[in-house]
Amino acid sequence: MNHECPSYYTEDSPEASLAATQSILTYIRSLPAASSTHAALGTPQPLVQPILTPRFAISCTAPLLEGLGALAASDPSLLIQTHISENPSEVAYTRQLFPSAPSYAGVYDQFGLLRSGTILAHAVHLSDDEVQLIKARDAGISHCATSNFNLRSGVAPVGKFLDAGVKVGLGTDVSGGFSTSILTEIQHASMASKVLQFTSGTKAAAQVEGESVTFTNKQLPIATLLYLATLGGASLCRLDKHIGSFAPGKSFDALLVSPRGRQIGMWGSGEKIHPGETDEVEKKDLHEWLERFMFCGDDRNIDRVYVQGRWVGGFSYTSSAAAKGTAEP
Repeated sequence: MNHECPSYYTEDSPEASLAATQSILTYIRSLPAASSTHAALGTPQPLVQPILTPRFAISCTAPLLEGLGALAASDPSLLIQTHISENPSEVAYTRQLFPSAPSYAGVYDQFGLLRSGTILAHAVHLSDDEVQLIKARDAGISHCATSNFNLRSGVAPVGKFLDAGVKVGLGTDVSGGFSTSILTEIQHASMASKVLQFTSGTKAAAQVEGESVTFTNKQLPIATLLYLATLGGASLCRLDKHIGSFAPGKSFDALLVSPRGRQIGMWGSGEKIHPGETDEVEKKDLHEWLERFMFCGDDRNIDRVYVQGRWVGGFSYTSSAAAKGTAEP
């Protein structure tokens, strides 16, 4: 950042900013790769990857954006993240700073920063032309509902983006938001879609069954919320071939969730699974358990966290087991 930002964030010049950016990219890519012990489990990717981050167009001068675009062009594998169209005043000021660009999204496109692997946070106030441009460039949108509510920015029309074929995942945008939890984002994304539904007068919620489903101005179904939190996010980061679902050949990045016994609301009062009922209950109530976890659960319900097949955390994970090398089943 070298424009319209606090002095303790402002970089001395575009050249200094670009040099520092190149330095951190080189350092991150020098970090050790994932453990070869788990190389056979899916398609392991580096656990830490660099991402090019112009905070947003307002905080970067044209020479800096031009330099970042050149850096991106020299490295097609590099991810890019930035903000777009969070507030109307931000949109207006961006257009004022870059009058030659046709739109806010057009600013990033003009400098070669809108492409596959570009993640655009917020996108609350995009025009129809911008949505089509983002789709055409194969970029994606990070829906930061908590931040948008907290800052009173508006409600991003996620259903519209999905109907247009734009990639969408969930983001937290701390500290615009107030939580790092994707469960919180799921809940607020659901509420945001409900706000759009009742303010637009749309009667029916979206249904995932069938081939003609539409999402614009409709309540997002549980399956869609789960997608946004998993495969949708993976697609933004160009990791959807490696993680985000349980498809054969992918790495086992997963949570083992315990739906009862630790958090009020996850299990109905007095409910028990009796001997011989397990299969029937699981088939009948799996969807309900998932919904309960999304809206009533928290980290106490997460028994295990797996990353590339390795058990790395969760409620039942203990440091003593990890130290003894017994944490992995």
